[in-house]
Order: sequence, then structure tokens, then C-alpha cells
Amino acid sequence: MVAGALLAGAGPSVGQEMTGPEPVDTVTIEEAVARALEASPQIVQAETGVGTSEFATRQAYASFLPGLSLSTGASLSSSERFDPTTGLQLSGQSDSYNAGLSASMDLFSGGRNLAAVRSARATVLAAEATLVTRRFAVALEAKRAFFAVLRAEELIALNQERIAQAGEQLAAAERRLQAGRATRSDVLRARLQVSNARQGLLNAETQRRTAMYALGRAVGTEGPVTAAPPESLEPEPLALSLEAMRALVLSEAPSVISTEASLGVAEAGLSQARAQYFPSVGLSGGYNWSNREFGLDDGSTSWSTRLNLSYPIFNGLQREAGVDRAHAQVTVAEAQAAEARRTVLAELERLVAELELAALELEILQESVAVAEEDYRVQRERYQLGAATILELVSSQIALLQAENDLINARYDYQIARAALESLLGREL
Repeated sequence: MVAGALLAGAGPSVGQEMTGPEPVDTVTIEEAVARALEASPQIVQAETGVGTSEFATRQAYASFLPGLSLSTGASLSSSERFDPTTGLQLSGQSDSYNAGLSASMDLFSGGRNLAAVRSARATVLAAEATLVTRRFAVALEAKRAFFAVLRAEELIALNQERIAQAGEQLAAAERRLQAGRATRSDVLRARLQVSNARQGLLNAETQRRTAMYALGRAVGTEGPVTAAPPESLEPEPLALSLEAMRALVLSEAPSVISTEASLGVAEAGLSQARAQYFPSVGLSGGYNWSNREFGLDDGSTSWSTRLNLSYPIFNGLQREAGVDRAHAQVTVAEAQAAEARRTVLAELERLVAELELAALELEILQESVAVAEEDYRVQRERYQLGAATILELVSSQIALLQAENDLINARYDYQIARAALESLLGREL
């Protein structure tokens, strides 16, 4: 069936390509990351969370200050009374004006205010860690989209070269067939290589189109965006040793900081719950002025001060229930923090191993490509001299294509693995 289809018509021309959209912009990898950070709603949400938690911290500190309240009012009313002497109904007016200033503050609250401050500060640390985590996650996705565009472009160039080579083989096979030095099968195999090469090109162009729109979305552009290749994609030594990265990931990894901050919030909540067992002592006072006439003259003033203490002896086990819930939250937060440390260590080892493997694969594949290129050159010369069959030539070409394709993928797999490692550590390498 394949032979019949090939004999029925060659289809589109050998060098035909898909008509894709023109990119509206070109970005470098640094620009892609910077613009992705500006456009990401996740970053906006995380930054808003940091601002909200910082204000909550200021509010927690403000609980140590006295509360002030100013009040003022006026009352105007009419009144009627009966004068028994004259037997007449008399009308009158009763007015009053008042103002007051009051203040109150907690002298002792069992440590609830201090616990609230610790909780708020831990919440700030958690929000900042979340922001760092999201920044590196967004940067990682931007780099993936960036490298996906470059990978697809290299695959397009590879398949275009493959089409040209397959076209040369087809022309050579047809000449040999006319000269009686080849069979019809040689021509069919050559045409099959042309079809496979064109299919590979179409797939690569589809990947490039999809990747350009993904990159455009990541950098905040409504349209396809292409990538400007960096100066080098070769592996570079890491700035830190494995031991240094292990120590760093346990102390500065955003996920570890976030879970430890959450543990701090839970511990502060437990302190607040336990503070309910202590009495509350408060001080309040006020100064009041009142007058029956509008004006500051001839008014009456008064002041007051109060010291109060309250202690709930029994409140239906609400304190005990609160302490129990807070203690459970601490237990869960401790388990999550320990799990986060184990997770980042395991992820670090995986990413480092993946990075090392990608670097070694690059070296091996570069050698494999060189060997495959030489083998293809030899087989092509042998085929032109009639010393090799079309099957040997096609097999050599397929091996070369696979080696070049693997080399392209390994090059970008290395870059993505490095970006993932930086995302885990929360810093550039």
C-alpha cells in the first residue's frame, strides 16, 4: 500500500513547509524571565500577600498601644408643662451638649499580644517564601517555553537538512534505476525517506508554533513570540558543590522556609490558646464635658479611671478545646516541616543526578553524531559507487538523524534541569 501511494503521486514539493504565524516579538532568555515575572498573576497575588501580612504585623504591634476614642453629641428637645397658677399650658426647651475623650489599654493579657506578634512575623516569612517560590516557578516555566521554541527551531533546521539529503538520495536512485544499476525498491525506499523527512518537518513546525504562543503567554504578549538564542548552550560548572547545596537547600530553600514559617505560626497560635488560662488586666479612663448651653463657658467636666481584672473560671471547656486544636496544628506543621526537608533533599539529589547525566549524555552524543556523520558519508560514497545497497544508506541516515535529534534534546534537557535546580534552591547557579 505504501508503494502504491508513493507511485500514485509524490505530493507536495520536497522543500514545502507549513505557513506559520509571524512572531510579534523576539526575546532573550533574560527578557523572557523578567517579563514573565511582571505579567504573572501568581506573582501579583504573592506580592499582595506579603503586603497584607506586613500590615498585619504592624497591627499586631499596635495592640500594645492604648486605644483612644473621642465622642461628642448634642441634644435639642422641646417640653410642655401646666402652670396651675395661671391655668395655662407653657412651652419650654431642654438642650444639652457634651464631649468626651476615653482611653484604654491592656496591662497584661497572658502573652496573647506577644504571641500575635510572633504569629504575624512568621506569616510574613511564609508569605515572602511563597513569593520566592512563585518567582522561581514562573522563571522556570518561562525558561521551559523559551527553550521549547529554540528546540523546535533546531529540529526544523535538522529536518530541512534531512529533506535535502533525502531528495539527493531519491535523485540518485532514479538515475541508477534508469541506468539499470538499481531496482524499483531503491526508488520507493528513497521516496519513503522523503515522506518521513517532510512529516518530521511538519511536526517540528507545529511544535514551534505551539511553543511560540506558549512563550507569548508567559511573557504577557497576545501573540507568538520567538526566542533569541543565547551565546552558548554548553554545560557550565555549578557555582556550588553538592555538599554546599545540601546545606543551602535545608536552610534557604523556599519550600523549607515556608513550612518552617507555618510551624512558627502554629506555635504562636498555641501560645495564644494557652494565654487564655491567665487573667487579663486592663486600664481605662476618660474625661467628659457637658453643658446645657451651646458654648464652652459654664460647662461641667468630669473624669474617671478604672482598673479591671477578669479571669474566666469555666467557659464550657472552650479554652481546653482551643489548646487541643492549636496543639494538633503544631503537630501537623512539625510533620510538614520535616517532610519538606526530606523532600528537598531527595529532589536535590534527583536534579543533580539528572544534570550530571545530561552533561555526560551531551559528551557521548556529540561523539555519536561525529561517528554517525562519518558513517553516513562513507555509505553515501559506497552507494554512489554501487558498493552499498539503499538499505544500508537509509539505515545510516536514520542513525545520523536519531543521533542529531538526541543531541538537540539532551542540550535543552540540560538547560531545563539546571533551571529546575535553581528553582529548588531559590537562587541562580
